Amino acid sequence: MKSPLLTLPGAVPAEGVDEGVAAHYGELFREQRALADGAGFVDLSHRGVVAVTGPDRLSWLHLLLTQHVSELPVGEATEALILSAHGHIEHALYLVDDGTTVWAHVEPGTQDALIAYLESMKFFYQVEVADRTADFAVVHLPAGSIAEVPEGVVVRETAYGRDLFLPREDLESYAAKTGPAAGLLAYEALRVEHHRPRLGFETDHRTIPHELGWIGTAVHLQKGCYRGQETVARVQNLGKPPRRLVFLHLDGSEVHLPVAGTEIRLAEEGADGRKIGFITTSVRHHELGPVALALVKRNVPTDAALVAGETAAAQEVVVEP
Repeated sequence: MKSPLLTLPGAVPAEGVDEGVAAHYGELFREQRALADGAGFVDLSHRGVVAVTGPDRLSWLHLLLTQHVSELPVGEATEALILSAHGHIEHALYLVDDGTTVWAHVEPGTQDALIAYLESMKFFYQVEVADRTADFAVVHLPAGSIAEVPEGVVVRETAYGRDLFLPREDLESYAAKTGPAAGLLAYEALRVEHHRPRLGFETDHRTIPHELGWIGTAVHLQKGCYRGQETVARVQNLGKPPRRLVFLHLDGSEVHLPVAGTEIRLAEEGADGRKIGFITTSVRHHELGPVALALVKRNVPTDAALVAGETAAAQEVVVEP
């Protein structure tokens, strides 16, 4: 779904899964600084929007999600995962309940598969699941923003800012009042700075929640009865995940950033050394310079110097080994 805000001056379209919104509006670092200062907004209207209604919505979702939502207070934001039977991450949902409806935004293009799974699990529960992507656009206001939220708009408020489920027909008029617009690259740079994983970026077909630090924020360890729970409990109580998320400071003298999938090796072993991980997201940050998130093997020493492709990298621990 192509955003009308791509007509704003300087807008450069994003590519890949984020196609449909602006990567930036011509001034990447200015846009980052504005968000960091609590100004402007980010157009996330390409994200999927799913609504769950009915009197059983919370108790039903509680059985399916990794998060404890059976008594989720009205207006309280949370996030949750759906796992495979083997505990691998399949979906990530960013949720809020407004008293009659649970609203969730999800990664672009994943809503169809998510809804198909939810529909298959309805059984006798009084719930209705709907794809509202065509009707509502997600707009992000950064932490500290004093921008007005229109009356009646559902809001997810978190430590990182507010996500608005804005009627899509109001997107252009709201943008005109709330600017300046910041592109997705600015939003992603702050996401990486805060070590926040993203489905399809930090995850692959075998990722489990422990590897990314999603235990606690998206996985509640004191609830039971959801698909994949056995794996979560076993790793939590008896073992360690095979990989761990790290934050990398990259050599700033390199012209090009190592792209997602770039292999990581121990610097002391050189270019012919064994692969010990890979880049998941790399960005240019307005203060930190080139940085990245990566997955490495759990037993990689936390003080080891690394190399991503040909780029030197120093690691910060995100998930303890």
